Parts: sequence; structure tokens; C-alpha cells
Amino acid sequence: MNSQIITLLKQKNDLEIQQFQSHQFINDMPPAAWDKQQHIPILKKDYFLGKQAVYISKHNRFAPYPLHGQRFLEINYMFSGSCKQVVDGKQIQLKAGDILLMNVGAKHSISALSEDDILINILFTNKNITFKLLHDIHKSNSLSYKFLADISLGQPLAQNYILFSKNNNYDIKMTMEQMIEEYFLKKNYSNSVVESYLNILLIKIIRHHPMPTKNIINNKQKLIFNILKDIEQNYQTITLTELSQKYGYNKNYLSNLITKMTGQNFSSLKTQQRIIKANELLTSTTFPIRNIMETVGITNKSFFYKKYKKYYHKMPGERNLPSL
Repeated sequence: MNSQIITLLKQKNDLEIQQFQSHQFINDMPPAAWDKQQHIPILKKDYFLGKQAVYISKHNRFAPYPLHGQRFLEINYMFSGSCKQVVDGKQIQLKAGDILLMNVGAKHSISALSEDDILINILFTNKNITFKLLHDIHKSNSLSYKFLADISLGQPLAQNYILFSKNNNYDIKMTMEQMIEEYFLKKNYSNSVVESYLNILLIKIIRHHPMPTKNIINNKQKLIFNILKDIEQNYQTITLTELSQKYGYNKNYLSNLITKMTGQNFSSLKTQQRIIKANELLTSTTFPIRNIMETVGITNKSFFYKKYKKYYHKMPGERNLPSL
């Protein structure tokens, strides 16, 4: 990261100097920033994000920050040092490089930070992204994830935060620091660049979001999960006969089990995976639609357009081409 930004983050601001001397929390937020009608203070969205899509600040050190909530999504990035937080009643610790993503309505408090503990707050409501949307996007791009999410009876949404440790989020970390640097340097068009970095960051979060594999509890679920992975990998040519031979089950039994466990028959699942792959090509390449259809194994144009519209609620021609 830019040395100028590192120096800025390490310097004590006026409020930190006061908290360093008193070790008491000093609230520098005006009344307009808080909704005090609730049982705990709630930070208002409009105060921070009324004129910008992303708000970034350094968390003030040397005093504990009391329990509060917010009407926006929040990311805490541990730039250096460490900190202890209580999020929705659960104690967690962030170490340097860790990233904590909190959903709208999450409630948390933060223990006092020391001199070397630099915590960055990132607030946003970009495109009304919520944890449910991250979850649904993941489902729409993976048959196996959808199956695991469905059998979990909502468990992926039960937790109001996700903690990405330093060990497995280097890709996210790089984008995070580029966004922070752009925000504080205030170059021309920085707001637009920061918003773009945020979009990239969120897509990377989706990419790294763990699949709820712990929810597989019996052999039938394991079998269906493996079959869905087979469909994902061999969607162009896979047949039910091949699957029945691979797993040693009667073809009709396997067909009925797939329908019972997923709510769709084998043919529909294979078509769905073809549409998913077609969408990946539509949104990441400039290939003609006809070529994309042939690549994924669909020859009927009307059928392709109908299925794509049903699944993505738009026509294939409304593609978002990659920027050059």
C-alpha cells in the first residue's frame, strides 16, 4: 500500500489523542447519525451514504466502542495488529489481514485498540446487496451449492457475519487495499473507482464463500451431491445411463431419486447447468449467442431463449460485456 496512506492511518487524530489520555469512549457522531429510538443505538444509512455509495474510515483507537447496530452493510478490515469484537453475542478476534463482513442489522461492539491496531471500516449499500443476495447469486451459479443450501433449511443465512481469515483471502485482501488507497488519495474520479473496486470485492467474496457441505447428513444426499457435481463437469454429454452405471443403481431408481431430492428431473438439471455455463460465457466474452449455444450443447434457439429468460429473468441479448 502507498506509504502516504500507511502514515495517515498510523497518525493519531484529535479524538484518538483524547481517548488515549482518558481511555474512555468519546462519541464524535452528531445526533443525525443515530437512531436512538431502538434499544441500542443504530447508525443511520443516510448520514454516511447519502451522497456516496461507499464510506471508508479508520476506527478510532484507545477506547472500547459500545454495542451498536447499523442500517447498512459493513466490512471491518484489520490492516495491522488485532482486535476483539462481540458480534451478535459471539466473541471473535480479528488478526492482521482478516476481513469481517457484517450484514444489515448486525449488532457489535469493539474492544479498545492499541497503537499498532489499525482497523478500517467500510460502509456500503451498493445495489442493495445483502447476505441473502450473495447466497442467491451463489445458488444461481451452482447446482451443487443450491442443493446443499436447500437441504440446510436456511442455515447459510442464519449467521449475520462472515469472517475471512488471512490464510485464505489474499485475493480479497489485495482488492481491499487497492480500494482503501483509492479512497484516501482522492484522485480524479476516485468515487467511481472505489465503487468499481467494491463490486470486484463483493464478487470475490462470493467466489470465496464456503459451501455448506456440513449439511450432508445421509448417503442419499451424498449421492445426489456427487451426481450434481458430475452434471456440472460433464453437462454437454452426460447421460442418466452413464450415471446409473457409475454409481451402480437402476436407471429408473436413480431418476426418481434425483427428482425427489432436487425437485427437478435429470433432463431439467442438465439444461439448467447448460444455461448457467451459457450465462458465464455471455457475461465474460463477446462470443456470438449462436456459438455459445453450440458450446453448451443447445441447438434450438427458441428453447435456449425461453430457458434463459426463465432462469435469469432477462434475455440473452441483454448481456453485460466485459470492459476492455
